[in-house]
Amino acid sequence: MLRRISNMLLLGCALSAWGTGPVAAQPGAPRFELNVERVDGAEGDRLYQIASSGTVAAAPAVVWRILTDYKHLADYLPNLKSARVVSRDGDKVIVEQLGTARFLFFSQTIRLLVQVHERAPDRIDISLIDGDMKVYRASWELSPVVGATGTRVVYNATIAPKFHVPGIVGTNVVRKDIARMMAAVLSRLDRPE
Repeated sequence: MLRRISNMLLLGCALSAWGTGPVAAQPGAPRFELNVERVDGAEGDRLYQIASSGTVAAAPAVVWRILTDYKHLADYLPNLKSARVVSRDGDKVIVEQLGTARFLFFSQTIRLLVQVHERAPDRIDISLIDGDMKVYRASWELSPVVGATGTRVVYNATIAPKFHVPGIVGTNVVRKDIARMMAAVLSRLDRPE
């Protein structure tokens, strides 16, 4: 029992070394800032607050076009199997996403039905309608890079899964998933075809 506890503490310490700050998932991948914090929600839920940002060479209009092309999200987002537009009413879009969350040898299928509010040309707000999360609120904000071509991309989210995420490593599991997502998004934005 003591050995198991010490192994979990070592794992927790090793994972906590990830910390915050610049992240590059692979050599040559875009660098970005990422911060993930676990906070207790009003109803006793564990909420994960996420703040991430990076800069890409593409112009804001190109970034907007790629981020709002929902049916192609699964082409470049890790763990996302499919995304489809259920309905569209002006600047409000209902999107269904199917994906998988992985932790060590375990995986969890995740289905989300979200409402996307497109606030062209620089903000996309996403809120949960139904699915495998208790809480899911996210936003993308785009701003032109002053004095250069390119776009500053900011992602903020608050999430709480319906399934159990181990407390000692939960923040780091979420951080790793978000780091993979941001690296994939920024890499895709840096090659606008």
